[in-house]
Amino acid sequence: MMEERITSRKNPLLQQVRRLLASKKEREEAGLFVADGTKLLAEAVRWWPGLDTVILSDGVKADVPDGVRVVRVPGEVMQSVSPMETPQGALFLCRLPEKTPFEPKPGMLLLDGIQDPGNLGTILRTADALAVPVALLEGCADPYSHKVVRASMGAVFRISVQQTSWETAKLQCARKNIPVAVTALSDRAMDLRKAPLKTLAVVVGSEGQGVRKEIIQSAQTELIIPMQPQCESLNAAIAAAIVMWQMQQ
Repeated sequence: MMEERITSRKNPLLQQVRRLLASKKEREEAGLFVADGTKLLAEAVRWWPGLDTVILSDGVKADVPDGVRVVRVPGEVMQSVSPMETPQGALFLCRLPEKTPFEPKPGMLLLDGIQDPGNLGTILRTADALAVPVALLEGCADPYSHKVVRASMGAVFRISVQQTSWETAKLQCARKNIPVAVTALSDRAMDLRKAPLKTLAVVVGSEGQGVRKEIIQSAQTELIIPMQPQCESLNAAIAAAIVMWQMQQ
């Protein structure tokens, strides 16, 4: 494995890494995203065919496939570019997956406006564990931001994360005869334990805004997670986990 060495913080590769970390637009234009950490690197090596470039601090070891660019940097240079306060000594660039047409499936989770990277990453990690297909509607965080990748514990390397609009999702679900259900706090909502979740596409919204009104108005079913009356809502990642767990029952 041949290694390059970079010692300048102004090196074009490191400048590109900073731009990719900071901007979704930059990631989409370059077709690349950045992740950090030795554990995530091992996941990418195992699962992601688009591993492009690996940047390692002096003294950090990693098994990198042939054909992947490997760059070695001093610790202080890694510190200057890493998004972590205490870098693990590994940054890596991956190619974004090709965009594919949205394909709805029964027992699918649709996420609406999940903006918090920690919540989105946790949901993707749970979806990976429970083998639940997931699609992101408008307003969600970028699944390939470094914060989401980190929170997913590498799940983004193992699952297909579809991204689509509500209009497309609604149309395609109708064509496939997949009823759409939404989680909502309303008197009309059905206890989700009594709903045939395996046959539905279920929309979960953010805890701040919930599911958009236009989606609620178009859905065939409203679902509620039974809670103590003094509790108003759940964290979005927890609510999504309960829905996904119930889908398996």
